[in-house]
Amino acid sequence: MQLREIYTPDQIAHRVQEIGRDISRRYAGEKLLGVCILKGAFIFFADLIRNLDLDLDIDFVRLSSYADQTTSSGEVVITGDLEYDVRDKNILVVEDIVDTGLSLYYFKDILRSRGAGSIEICALIDKHERRQVQVNVDYCGFRVQEGFLVGYGLDMSQKFRNLPGIYAVNAPGEDPETGSSHV
Repeated sequence: MQLREIYTPDQIAHRVQEIGRDISRRYAGEKLLGVCILKGAFIFFADLIRNLDLDLDIDFVRLSSYADQTTSSGEVVITGDLEYDVRDKNILVVEDIVDTGLSLYYFKDILRSRGAGSIEICALIDKHERRQVQVNVDYCGFRVQEGFLVGYGLDMSQKFRNLPGIYAVNAPGEDPETGSSHV
């Protein structure tokens, strides 16, 4: 297995600052509840909220559709629920990566059923072409088309979260530049 850096720590920091400014402008004068989807989004979330100039509360939720797999099982489970009542609140859901959209579709439905005032999505990585259900990412760090990513909170079987950049994982036999098989 090889890791190929696709976004440096400086590129990530710059993009997080831009997103923070956009969100701060959008919610200026309003209260916001930032909801971090654990575990993958925790580093992004921490950096993002330090770049928000807002009246902000935070909460955390754990959703699972991957277990220890590299592809989604399609079944979404809440393994750690919110502590805040979301009724009539502006909610910003912060996710590490949105690909199939199943987890966020499910979670947004739960937030709506609990009476959330508004719901927007912020994702570090958007793999839009992999969507199985319609989920709009309102604030996107980076759009990535293919590959399995690790670093900056993203993991592979709970490993590599601590890498400061974002890396594509190449399996043995793949070209490290393109991710294509040599076969």
